[in-house]
Amino acid sequence: MPLPPASPLRRFGRILGHAAFLIVLALGTAWTATAVAIQLTGGVQIAAWAALALAVLAVLILRFGKRRLGWLGLAIAALAVAGWYSTIHPRQDRDWAPDVAHGVTGTVAGDVVTLNNVRNFDWTSDLQGIPHWETRSYDLTKLETVDMITSTWGDPNIAHLIVSFGFQGGDHVAFSVEIRKEKGEVFSSIGGFFRQFELSLIAADEADIVKLRTNFRGEDVHLFPVKLNAEQRRALFLRYTGFGNELAAAPRFYNTVTANCASTVYGLVQVIKPDMPLDYRLLYSGQLPEYIDELGGLPGDTPMDQRRKQAAISAMAKTWTPGQDFSALIRGQ
Repeated sequence: MPLPPASPLRRFGRILGHAAFLIVLALGTAWTATAVAIQLTGGVQIAAWAALALAVLAVLILRFGKRRLGWLGLAIAALAVAGWYSTIHPRQDRDWAPDVAHGVTGTVAGDVVTLNNVRNFDWTSDLQGIPHWETRSYDLTKLETVDMITSTWGDPNIAHLIVSFGFQGGDHVAFSVEIRKEKGEVFSSIGGFFRQFELSLIAADEADIVKLRTNFRGEDVHLFPVKLNAEQRRALFLRYTGFGNELAAAPRFYNTVTANCASTVYGLVQVIKPDMPLDYRLLYSGQLPEYIDELGGLPGDTPMDQRRKQAAISAMAKTWTPGQDFSALIRGQ
């Protein structure tokens, strides 16, 4: 006796089930294909492509043969991919690009912090510089200022964030959270989602890390003094130092969203403001000054458009001449 035809509602449910299955399969395949393209090369990559194609075919056969087995097959394939991906670990021993060959570490003795591997390159172009890695000591009782430096190129909503600490006598040291590129690598926002880069904390002289962006890369750079008391300045400097030591002991991956130059600093700033709210401007980092201003972190009550005009330093930086104090120059001193 023939079975009665399925009701329209039941047919619609089957269509939705197939559609959901195909969407999940397509998204999973796209994610896996991107991870394979970024993480593997040569014959291993070709073998991975072949394995992925066979897995997709097998899952489709199961789905349209026995529907419930299709979901089981998809789950098994997902577990296999997750198992492979979990074997990708951050490392310290790659052939690093010269500008990130070393991350900063530090030791604390009372009020004195000694930083190892402070970068002080003499840049000759946006890609080439004469390397200098230095050991410098800083007396925290003389720590007077903290500045937020933002650098944009192209899209004004996306900025690189640098935090600079100033000491009595005019010394400054700037900290920058960056990708740790290998030689020949270039930044990729997609790759940043797929464990392509390790995370690096660079401490540098402003005449290196800021002048590179203003004078050689032609970026739009702004410097905003941040309102912190002496205890907060000290705590934040020590947190940066500790973070450098943490990365040296246990490397981490950069992530385009969750571990970038802004979101990482957000985590470090918890040491002085544990209730700092999450905000969309942690992603649209070019708007970080507005975010900090709304939190009361910028001194005075100057309108933001005027603050931005006062904070622009690229034009001043380009007037620098050899022998001139770059940090004093960009502060109009």
